[in-house]
Amino acid sequence: MDKNKKRRTLLSDLRRDKYLYLLILPGVLFFILFKYVPMWGIVIAFQEYSPYLGVFKSEWVGIEHFIRFFSNPDFMLLFRNTMMISLLNLLFFFPLPIILSLLLNELNNELFKRVIQSIVYLPHFLSWVIIAGISFLLLSQSSGVINMIMESMGLPKYDFLTNADTFWGLLVLQNIWKETGWGTIIILAAITGVDTQLYEAAKIDGANRWRQTWHITLPAIRSVILVLLILRLGHIMDVGFEQVFLMSNGAVARVADVFETYVYRNGIGQGQFSYSTAVGLFKSVVGLILVVLANRLAKRIGEEGVY
Repeated sequence: MDKNKKRRTLLSDLRRDKYLYLLILPGVLFFILFKYVPMWGIVIAFQEYSPYLGVFKSEWVGIEHFIRFFSNPDFMLLFRNTMMISLLNLLFFFPLPIILSLLLNELNNELFKRVIQSIVYLPHFLSWVIIAGISFLLLSQSSGVINMIMESMGLPKYDFLTNADTFWGLLVLQNIWKETGWGTIIILAAITGVDTQLYEAAKIDGANRWRQTWHITLPAIRSVILVLLILRLGHIMDVGFEQVFLMSNGAVARVADVFETYVYRNGIGQGQFSYSTAVGLFKSVVGLILVVLANRLAKRIGEEGVY
């Protein structure tokens, strides 16, 4: 009886809110078709997959591809490059949307605030092809704007694009310029939810703007920051294939080769589908472990976490 009652309640809710469910239908279909359905393809990581035989007839080889990958001399190089780029992004890029959001929140002129927001949002909508093109125009040693200015000032030209020592920093700066403004959206939304009476009480107690930010705003958005950090850790093995692929060249190959470019080179370039799938699965498992551990740590310190 209870089951029938619950079923009738569910059906009545669906009829009542049918238009709301229709609104989320495209998003649900997107995740089902492009995120969940393709997951069955990871089985080829344990096969010697052949497109002619298909998934069901290809030979099973167990963890042979994983052993091959971990014993490959390139593994440590790929791991080092990927982790260093991710850690630099985490250290220098991740805090900037928070800082920018706090600064934007202090602006009293709404028109000026909206103009600044629009300006810092715009780079997000540029593709990495355009970003790479702008970088070449600015930083090229032969005809780059910056090197031409340096030359006119009597300074020697600097090799920005083919210098392995500056490649990681260049990637981080590109990320900062492109995505910092877009990353402020969630933080600003969280800040708007802070009770304004807390600021008024703090003013009465003599707290300046810095004290209000430190003791009211940051504690209020701490849970949001932790959720974003946990989600970022889940992508720590993903550094952005398109960006690295477009900016890399032979001179910086030893610092530019990451897991994503390795998968592309072996999977698409050489047709080693099973081997490249094993590498991709390794990345995903590492990201999942980091998310689970970070989420447990967040709950231990009293936060809600992601789930």
